[in-house]
Amino acid sequence: MGVLFDNYTIAQTVQKAVSFEKTPFVIFTPNPEIVQAAKKDDEFRCILNQADIVTPDGIGIVYASKILGGNIRERAAGFDICCGILEHLAQKGGSVYFFGGKPGVAQAAAEKVRETYAGIRVCGTRDGYFNAEQEKEIISDIQEKCPDLLLVCLGAKKQEMWIANHKDSLHAKILIGAGGSIDVLAGKTKRAPDLFIKLGLEWFYRLIKEPSRIGRMVQLPLFLSEVIWKRGKI
Repeated sequence: MGVLFDNYTIAQTVQKAVSFEKTPFVIFTPNPEIVQAAKKDDEFRCILNQADIVTPDGIGIVYASKILGGNIRERAAGFDICCGILEHLAQKGGSVYFFGGKPGVAQAAAEKVRETYAGIRVCGTRDGYFNAEQEKEIISDIQEKCPDLLLVCLGAKKQEMWIANHKDSLHAKILIGAGGSIDVLAGKTKRAPDLFIKLGLEWFYRLIKEPSRIGRMVQLPLFLSEVIWKRGKI
């Protein structure tokens, strides 16, 4: 459907990012819903494909790869990648900047991360609600802080577009469109139990916890149906 995924494991993605051989280093983590949106939006699809690494954040992407004869090895969820990078930075005394989420969430994430990853330096936090003038202040603040890791959590498409527009001027080394990861890091949302994750049913767990997501979850069977149809055309 035009989105180019890299076939890296979580560990490989983390290692490539923290090697700092290239900065800024951009990671995007599309799931089936985002692929469906990118299929209809040429600009968005192009921005996704220009990232340094595009990882499959959704078991549906892994299934689609297998259906189409590909060999994506594992679901490389954005949350797991963020945690891997945070762990590495903590060992080196590196810094992280949280940008996004509802008011108070970035600060809560910062507090939790300081507790979990001893040695990490949280150099800044800003919520995801801003006007044009406030955006200038946010950009200036990030430029001044020069974070090793910038987590941009503005929701799919908006966060990727924002990163693409500003990445070269922010002085951040690693930038990730991290979406709802900030809510999990802040303790506002619980990650699915390991069993659900191993079985590829994290989406089902989230649906149980948040029934209002049913409209979004419909995208998964639609996505897989189109993949199966494309398989028939090969």
